[in-house]
Amino acid sequence: MPKKDKDYEDVKPVESDNLSDDGLNEVDPVLEKLTELPGVGEATATKLVEHGFTTYESLAVANANELSAITGLPQTLAQKIISSARAQLKFTIKTAYELEQELKDVRRITTGSLNFNKLLGGGVETKAVTEFFGEFGTGKSQLAFQLSVNVQLPPEKGGLQGTTLFIDTEGTFVPTRIRSMAEAQGLNPENALQNVYWIRAINSDHQIAIVEGAKDFVQKHGVRLIAVDSVTSLFRSEYPGRENLASRQQKLNLHLHSLLRLAEIYNLAVVVTNQVMATPDMFYGDPTRAVGGNIIGHTPNNRVYLRKSKGQKRIARLVDSSYLEPGEVVFEITTQGIRDPQE
Repeated sequence: MPKKDKDYEDVKPVESDNLSDDGLNEVDPVLEKLTELPGVGEATATKLVEHGFTTYESLAVANANELSAITGLPQTLAQKIISSARAQLKFTIKTAYELEQELKDVRRITTGSLNFNKLLGGGVETKAVTEFFGEFGTGKSQLAFQLSVNVQLPPEKGGLQGTTLFIDTEGTFVPTRIRSMAEAQGLNPENALQNVYWIRAINSDHQIAIVEGAKDFVQKHGVRLIAVDSVTSLFRSEYPGRENLASRQQKLNLHLHSLLRLAEIYNLAVVVTNQVMATPDMFYGDPTRAVGGNIIGHTPNNRVYLRKSKGQKRIARLVDSSYLEPGEVVFEITTQGIRDPQE
């Protein structure tokens, strides 16, 4: 069975050990690295590490107001540190050619279906957020499970030889499904289960905190996929009514952008599943719409609408992408996982 909420301790940034094997103090490599940033002395570096900012990446994705509030550093110094970290990671103005070269680092995870892979330009891509939305039973969670297994495969088989951080907001995670999918892919099922780090989000604030606290975790544990199933469920239940809409959308917007920053910084894939709702004032076409409105509509790089077909067949329609052409394909949910339909 998956571990309970105490697993969140693992998601927090790991504190470094300042002692060598003989017990003598030695220079902490984390502190030494941070002091290379302009304006960061040993005292400031120690304060940053104490609050979980142990890498340039964790600083680069931080907000100056947040960093100042958490560490007690002046806001001007906080902004200087963040800017320095971003410069070290080359988050600066660059030519379109330089950007094109960087995008060659984008990798893809196979869905298990050649049809589906083709729709997504080769699979679910890193440095991006991909949303799967649809009604209950359309295969959203099954896709998240399958990708959690497939990311462990070697590159020649469509994987990234990485692990998954699986954020479960609805209690729908099924370890036995991971086991059966892993066996079908020729993976050791026990190892496959060990490579999926599961955590149940209690409420929307906890969900946000998990992502904010995952900066160092993804590096330590080789995470190449973050799956959130589902991304809007807790926000939707905790902020009902129009009077709470603005607060809900603001928090959801910040959460989605935190996920996107992790994807871009660490070259990992983010997959979020989403619920749908009916639009009663729509008289033509499909009245179902993804929960989250314009916020969820604008942030994900690729959005895929799932719907049921005959038997175990499902239809995936790419409804929005920054560069892929819209289209739809048929895939199938089998006992072995996501596959192309067998006619």
